[in-house]
Amino acid sequence: MELRLVGPGPYRATRLWNEIIELFRAGMPLRKHRCRFKSYERCFKASEAVDCLHELLGSNQNFGPEVTRNQTVKLLKKFLKNHVIEDIKGRWGNEDFQDDGHLYRFPPSSPLKPYPKKPSCGKEVIKFPDWNEPKAGTSQEYIPVKSVTMNSEMWYKRHSIAIGEVPACKLVFRRELTQTNIEEIWKSMTLSRLQKVLGLDSLDEVLDTKLVNSKHIVQNAYNVNKQGIVTLEDKSKELPHWILSAMKCLANWPSCSDLKQPTYSGFERDVFKTIVDYFGQMKEPLLTFHFFDVFVSVLGLLQKHSKAIEALQISCLLLPPENRKRLQLLVRMMARISFNKDLPLLSESVRTRTLMVQAFARCILCSKDEMDLDELLAAKLVSFLMDNYQEILSVPSALKSSIEEHIIHLQRVQIKYAGADTDATFPPPLFCHQISTDEFEYQKANGSQEPLVALLEEIAMNKEISVKDKKKKLKQVNKNSSTVF
Repeated sequence: MELRLVGPGPYRATRLWNEIIELFRAGMPLRKHRCRFKSYERCFKASEAVDCLHELLGSNQNFGPEVTRNQTVKLLKKFLKNHVIEDIKGRWGNEDFQDDGHLYRFPPSSPLKPYPKKPSCGKEVIKFPDWNEPKAGTSQEYIPVKSVTMNSEMWYKRHSIAIGEVPACKLVFRRELTQTNIEEIWKSMTLSRLQKVLGLDSLDEVLDTKLVNSKHIVQNAYNVNKQGIVTLEDKSKELPHWILSAMKCLANWPSCSDLKQPTYSGFERDVFKTIVDYFGQMKEPLLTFHFFDVFVSVLGLLQKHSKAIEALQISCLLLPPENRKRLQLLVRMMARISFNKDLPLLSESVRTRTLMVQAFARCILCSKDEMDLDELLAAKLVSFLMDNYQEILSVPSALKSSIEEHIIHLQRVQIKYAGADTDATFPPPLFCHQISTDEFEYQKANGSQEPLVALLEEIAMNKEISVKDKKKKLKQVNKNSSTVF
């Protein structure tokens, strides 16, 4: 039985929890053990459970080889608390699990978690101005237009037009978009793109969209400095200067710009502990409790690197600006420390990269329910953030461009022609692709001929035009289109 890759979607943490339990129960060897002159059937030692579960977690795609033995022990503590396992005397819940020789067994009852039933958040309807309503004080009378340049596709669509005047048209005025309108457009298109990248039919089961603040998205997209870091309008929400100085000190070691570097041994460890203590006392993780399910769902895309990057880019755009800025500064510091060979070791027993993940994972991602796989999921996400932080914590340029173009389109005055099903101002987009030489010659010979032939047939079949006028128009077409005859 193999632990398959659990993709994005609702209840991903619960699905992972249940699959790990099933795999652990199926793969954990059970045999007879003796304890205090008494034999116990179908049980296992605590250390054997750690060996088995550690190997299981490290060899699958959902968690990977960076899972530590200490994290495995913590997960087994949760197993004991949730009655996934019990000690040999049937005790669980308040008992403590240690990596030792104590005996444990599986209870007869099912340890799997039921899937929670979330109340439907309902789809938020975003109301936009009615673009067909005239702007106050503006007339929409029909305006005659003498001529217009049209391509062959437009000739087909307006087949009633021969040689002569173009039918009357009218100007469609657009109401001016307010800042609120623009923010709601950003929210709507951002969430729509996130849903598409995750491959979900709806975001309702992973995110309450009513809790997404449209102002935060716009501020995160535009209020940035040259380094791409968010600038805050409310300066009271900035990191304290002493913490910022400590972070800069370790990130730029040994070049400390804000501090005169002391000479005593262990200074860098004291600075690091100060930073860890500050972020550790936060009441809510930087990715917030509201967005926990979204980020856990994104973890199901890590095998598709580019999609995972885009999904995380968009998800981080939803954060409160002060959270996004702190995340940018913290992850950048973590990455620089991990790759800085000049920085003395911050721990004697744990390598620097692992220390970064262990120290800050829970202050970046965790849920209110501590019985889930918070620590393992957070470690997986933070490792990916450290490796790709420059891309993930930048504003997604493709999304920004598409939203800006959409807003410009909505604000533009358009000309509507009678009987036309498209705007002359906005012909459908054309995309180029390479063709063979033979295909080019064929298109060159026939591309302009076919619409003109159709035009000639229209003139010839029109009963409202006299024979004299038909001959006159045919001579006019022949004079300007020598390739036809």
